[in-house]
Amino acid sequence: MTKSQANASIKLYALSSNRPLAEKIAEDVIVELGDITVSKFSDGETRISPNESSRGSNVYIIQSTSAPTNDNLMELLITIDAMRRASAKTINVVIPYYGYARQDRKASSREPITAKLVANMISTAGADRVVTIDLHASQLQGFFDIPVDHLVGAPLLADWFLDRDLSGDDVVVVSPDHGGVTRARKLAEFLNCSIAIVDKRRPKPNVSEVMNLVGEVSGKKCILIDDMVDTAGTISSAAKALVDRGATDVYATATHPILSGPAIERIEDSPIQKMVVTDSIYLPEEKKSDKLEIVSVGELVGHAIKRIHENRPVSPLFEKQFKHMR
Repeated sequence: MTKSQANASIKLYALSSNRPLAEKIAEDVIVELGDITVSKFSDGETRISPNESSRGSNVYIIQSTSAPTNDNLMELLITIDAMRRASAKTINVVIPYYGYARQDRKASSREPITAKLVANMISTAGADRVVTIDLHASQLQGFFDIPVDHLVGAPLLADWFLDRDLSGDDVVVVSPDHGGVTRARKLAEFLNCSIAIVDKRRPKPNVSEVMNLVGEVSGKKCILIDDMVDTAGTISSAAKALVDRGATDVYATATHPILSGPAIERIEDSPIQKMVVTDSIYLPEEKKSDKLEIVSVGELVGHAIKRIHENRPVSPLFEKQFKHMR
């Protein structure tokens, strides 16, 4: 796709959550980011002002609904509405990190299912398609009444470990809970290694207790994998449990680095040697650490946008290591 061809029908707009990632996506798609102004009224209301026509264009709005979650979500909804009223041909929302995904069921009486509510809001605002990465649960795709292209981070993360010869019989990929077994198995397939599972109990939100370990980790290099790291309580306690059970080295990886509260301190105090994350969420300087390695999803999302635009399947993007797709 030449730049002139791309510019004729695709428009990419970056909102406030992650401008650096949006620039990487635009570079891969070979399209300049569209001219849009995001501001606030004095009372805190969000104001969106597109400064160019998007009539007849296939619009892609890039916005993670990370902290400040509600502000970023409102920016996204208002921009969708603006593009719909501006007669865009299609409105595609690129949400590298989908906030509220953990509220996907009624965990106790009278609780809302907020992940479904947010999906309804995005559809009602006028979106035609969602592109996202590593939802907290893959079933969340069914919450949307519009197409969802659910990309996965495992191929990108696998590249990092393969480049450092962390694969084969002396490596074990470890899921920090039963819910992440499928994710761990996918990474283990790329690394040609076995898996293990940490059996834990969570007495209350953001508090976990390691109970048991299923699998052999003694004398092995272990790679903990999760979809997100929030307060890092789960991943740090799991890392300690692996060392206590004889693991020689412990690495960790996650697609979405939320890193709230004491997360960085816990990671730095843990036996984790390196934590590999993506740039699906923008990390300010205070959330960075020498233990963090950041892998960009810019090319992955850019490739997905080009395939969607050309009506080609996106499935090849998660069937092999991403470096083989370039």
